Amino acid sequence: MEPVPHILVVDDDREIRDLLSRFLEKQGMRVTAARDAREARRVWPLGRYHLVVLDLMMPGEPGLDFARWLRSQSDVPVVILTAMGEETDRIVGLELGADDYVAKPFNPRELLARIRAVLRRASGEGAAKDPPAKVIRFAGWTLEPGRRRLLNPDGAEVSLTGGEYELLLVLVERANRVLTRDMLMDLLRGRQAGPFDRAIDVAVSRLRRKLEDDGRNPSLIKTVRGGGYVLAATVDRG
Repeated sequence: MEPVPHILVVDDDREIRDLLSRFLEKQGMRVTAARDAREARRVWPLGRYHLVVLDLMMPGEPGLDFARWLRSQSDVPVVILTAMGEETDRIVGLELGADDYVAKPFNPRELLARIRAVLRRASGEGAAKDPPAKVIRFAGWTLEPGRRRLLNPDGAEVSLTGGEYELLLVLVERANRVLTRDMLMDLLRGRQAGPFDRAIDVAVSRLRRKLEDDGRNPSLIKTVRGGGYVLAATVDRG
């Protein structure tokens, strides 16, 4: 049997903690709630969490600092909660490796949908129905879908978050095709990009760094002016 998803909710608002605890538990999930980063650090080693819901606007240690610490500890998926209009915090959160975000005030069902989508991506569900290739090689790099890992040209494993892995897989599977931001957002998160939504740009920037692709003059993940992005490489599947 699949394990019950264990969600860590970190939010200083007691009503939100109680609401999410009750709501997510009704959806068959296990929830541990923490009122701030200090408490979250205390309970972190006590459980095996499948996903963290993290409010960025908290007293004491800022949510972004905790997100940075969390990413140094684990590749656990993270969904951040941001205030409506706080685009800068959202972008920084995504740069730190968050997998998705929801703006406050939010509908619990929307958050549930985001959580389920991120958990599916992290577990490898929702991928192409065809049997995955054992390895996918491109530009000297090797992607192993079965093990969800990336090897550099020297054969060393490169750590990827769930979101980075999914973005790379989408680009590799559609190599040499221009993918607009809307297409990438829909493929990855099931929603359209807004006019000020830089989530995809941030994710591509992070992935370029992992692939050692010069951000100022990228040769692997290229920016198409007015279009989007394209993985410019020959791909071999085996």
